[in-house]
Amino acid sequence: MTYTFDNIYTTPEHTLLRDQVAKFIAREVEPFAEAWEQDGKVPREVLRKMGDAGLLGLMYDPELGGGGADAMANLVFAEALSQSTFAGFIITVLVHTDMASPHLHHAGTAAQKAKYMSRITSGECITAVGVSEPGAGSDVAGIRTTAKRDGDHWVLNGTKMFITNGVHADLYFIAAKTGDARHAMSMFIVEKGTPGFSVGRALKKTGWLSSDTAELVLDNVRIPAHHLLGEENKGFYSVMKNFQTERIALGAMAIGHCTRALELTLDYVRQRPAFGGTLWDKQVIRQRLAMLDAKTRAARQFMYHCAWSVTQEKDIVQEVSMLKALTGELVNEVVQTCQQFHGGMGYMRETAIERLWRDSRILGIGGGATEVMLDEVAKRY
Repeated sequence: MTYTFDNIYTTPEHTLLRDQVAKFIAREVEPFAEAWEQDGKVPREVLRKMGDAGLLGLMYDPELGGGGADAMANLVFAEALSQSTFAGFIITVLVHTDMASPHLHHAGTAAQKAKYMSRITSGECITAVGVSEPGAGSDVAGIRTTAKRDGDHWVLNGTKMFITNGVHADLYFIAAKTGDARHAMSMFIVEKGTPGFSVGRALKKTGWLSSDTAELVLDNVRIPAHHLLGEENKGFYSVMKNFQTERIALGAMAIGHCTRALELTLDYVRQRPAFGGTLWDKQVIRQRLAMLDAKTRAARQFMYHCAWSVTQEKDIVQEVSMLKALTGELVNEVVQTCQQFHGGMGYMRETAIERLWRDSRILGIGGGATEVMLDEVAKRY
């Protein structure tokens, strides 16, 4: 089973990008990523190779090392990246490109971009974003980390939780309350090694094993006033804006997992002997896979339409919330069924389908839980 990834939204240039990513994954990721799963991180030299290949800042300014591309090219990249069977690698990259560094791209001053962006696009400087807390995940306005102005500095105090790239990042974009109103929060640039800023603990997860995840502690962290990112008290709206890019990327990750799981499973059931034939000879197997394929292709077209709408500067908060909810649930349906069709082998750690099963579960939770996304949809009717 081979998917045709081109559609009415893509161009020959997009196909070249997809092929470039596929070759990179085959050469630099798949042969080594099992060891990364054991180590709990993606090696920095691999990320630098991605930077050298021009893959870590497709939508950023060319004069700062970016590609000057649009949301459609960025989606093609995310979907191509998600053809890897190692989701810990995928999310390490996507947090850097689509979830953390966009805060600098959208809200940074010229001086801030000049200082950091070329190092971000080269892979020399890896980024993380600190919004979630022990008591505030999808409820962004519920964060309790504070930032108080003290002369020419800001002083940050609080704890962040479930921060991807939290252990090994060099640069962090931290959300903190800067006023009494519920939505009065701001974003700040915090460099690794700043006094009072530390990794409280590395977190052990069910999946995404080669992605480092951390609790971050800010204990009277003093940063220069010019490390405010964007407007004071407007950080909530910056987070909401960046969620659109993040959720399309997570949708691409989910669709990538679906297509890979279906490919792996079709190959498996055609070869697996059962009851005098193969599993593929059983009507129930063929029909279940056909339906899951149909759902995946339909969701994929909706995803591409969302990215196209971004290029048209349309307000698509409702549609992207639908996309995130839809794909977060669909990937679990598809991958779990595909694992079921692998039988006992699907439960073995040595198989790609077992890894996809573990890694897929988070996609209905992270980046906006399905229930939160559906409520965002309903509020806009």
